[in-house]
Amino acid sequence: MHTINAYSRVTAEFTLSWKSREATHREKLWAHPVSFWRDVLSPSLVSALRGKSLGDEAEITLSADQFPTPYQKNRRILVRPHQFRGTNASGEPITPIPGRYYPQGMLHGVGGIYQATLTPCRFLGYEGEKWVFDLNHPLAGYDLKLTMKILDVQEQQKERGGRCEDWLERITSDGPGMQARFQGDASGYFTSENFERSDERPDDLFYQEPRLVQHLDSNARATISKKYARLIPPGSKVLDCMGSWDSHLPESLELADLTVLGMNKKELAQNARATQRLVQDLNTTPQLNLDDASFDAIICTASIEYLTNPLKTLSELKRVLRPGGVIALAFSNRWFPPRQFKPGRRCTSLSVLVGSLSYCTPPVVLPTCTRSPNAAGPGQQTIRTRSSGSVILYTWSGRIRPESGKEKQSCIS
Repeated sequence: MHTINAYSRVTAEFTLSWKSREATHREKLWAHPVSFWRDVLSPSLVSALRGKSLGDEAEITLSADQFPTPYQKNRRILVRPHQFRGTNASGEPITPIPGRYYPQGMLHGVGGIYQATLTPCRFLGYEGEKWVFDLNHPLAGYDLKLTMKILDVQEQQKERGGRCEDWLERITSDGPGMQARFQGDASGYFTSENFERSDERPDDLFYQEPRLVQHLDSNARATISKKYARLIPPGSKVLDCMGSWDSHLPESLELADLTVLGMNKKELAQNARATQRLVQDLNTTPQLNLDDASFDAIICTASIEYLTNPLKTLSELKRVLRPGGVIALAFSNRWFPPRQFKPGRRCTSLSVLVGSLSYCTPPVVLPTCTRSPNAAGPGQQTIRTRSSGSVILYTWSGRIRPESGKEKQSCIS
């Protein structure tokens, strides 16, 4: 077995953990190859992993002032309205909404910013006749924890140069930090126009033909199955909401009952684990003909982004969930574009979902969000996309407040 030295090349999984006011977040990045000789890595990580091998891991903590781009007050700028030239996908001018992020390239006449700059900035609101934007990194001001786990150690080869990767920069770019709300506000996602779709034909027409195929790659499915296994106790009564022929539950998990609610009768008939099958369009009929507090766990896999009124549906899910029960949502960066609502198409954050659940009663406490870019590991199938190069898997879980008033916390890692 190969051990790590100063010249090693490895396959690793990086996990970045941070906490917002709404949730505990974990960002996961599958990295290959990682060069201990060429790439930028924390000296503490390198030192801790030297002499280690497959399966070992090391962890470092970065306080807010140790982040490579710490929060700076002078990155909060004032601009005149005409300097913001944002447009939507149709090329129509847009007005920024407080709390939302926009590409910095939409700001004109600001030093160091160019039209092609995609780095996010947050619109904070108004000061007199001027608009306030925050150019700080979305993670600036947060304490971070970075874990590096060794998945494989390759045989040492001669180094002849090549691309140098800064792995902390890689895992903190493309979205982390943008999930956090601004001053606890839901950032204006919950307006009717945000839940319009480019194809507004009835859902039963779109889903009338069965699709007995997988919509996620094999590693993403395995990750979801493992997380469901951690969250759902054996012997539970489970509702698979917006389900199909595969509920993504591990074979080893014994259940008392599995109710699968979906859109296509033929797909549901192929779900071998289902004990009850319900055909229902939640966009036209969000009310569930199910008893209060009748399920120990509710799962929803790769479907939540198709709801046109998630507030109503999630309120119903919480109604049928027992106190202390688990709601687990999983979705990726793959979808049917004509059927997905606008926030799902335009942002990579979990703000909409966390916001939806916080609007419901009783409240969900301490959700944990995991974002897994480059989810596929060695020997696993992956789905390539234009935007990120590979599948991004998001999972969310939370527990409703038990009747006793004591908060139970959920945690996925």
